[in-house]
Amino acid sequence: MNLFLLQTAVSANSASNYLPIALQLLFAIGFVAITLGATHLLGPSRKTSDKLENFESGIEAVGNARQPVAIKYFLVAILFVLFDVEVIFFYPYAVNFRELGWSGFGAVLMFVGFFLCGFFYILKKGALQWED
Repeated sequence: MNLFLLQTAVSANSASNYLPIALQLLFAIGFVAITLGATHLLGPSRKTSDKLENFESGIEAVGNARQPVAIKYFLVAILFVLFDVEVIFFYPYAVNFRELGWSGFGAVLMFVGFFLCGFFYILKKGALQWED
């Protein structure tokens, strides 16, 4: 009996079981390569001065594109991602709130409390004040 289980486990991990995955990967890479090559060879390639100009949503480009961006922009973006991820944790509670009972409700109140403490700390520090 153990020999049968051992043979089944060995045959389950054989290389022939991964052949469909390898073929699919090979076809996907080949399709991308052929598509990119065909568009490069068959597509028009008229490089005019209008096509080589930078396009910024229909607005004329002003200034240097290599100018450093204000750190406030990155701070607001990181805070958005942080608070967005924290809000995602409310979904499992909303789905299972009856099964969690009062202890789950207390845990969510603590979570909201910590969440609001962090939010008020950010407001107090002026992280969301957009200054030039």
